[in-house]
Amino acid sequence: MAPITGGFRDEIDPAAPMKEAAMFYGLFLRGHNLESLRRDIDVPKATLEKWLGPRRFEPNFRDNLRRMYHFRKQVLAIFNELVLNERNRARLQ
Repeated sequence: MAPITGGFRDEIDPAAPMKEAAMFYGLFLRGHNLESLRRDIDVPKATLEKWLGPRRFEPNFRDNLRRMYHFRKQVLAIFNELVLNERNRARLQ
């Protein structure tokens, strides 16, 4: 049985951003609107600042919000790269 540490980092799969980006990429390949998918993935900086604004949240929760923000940015970057590669591949054919 694995030790229980309760830390957020202990639960993160290093491949999670790629897996999530691949899921969104699959939706793109099935015809979903590119900009709608990007909006679904992204968390705007203003939204993060709004979430972090109230001091009523505990520091651990605020840290989790920051990690989630960076995770979503990673997913978006990977997704954008997949879309770019698809467009380049389609142009070469």
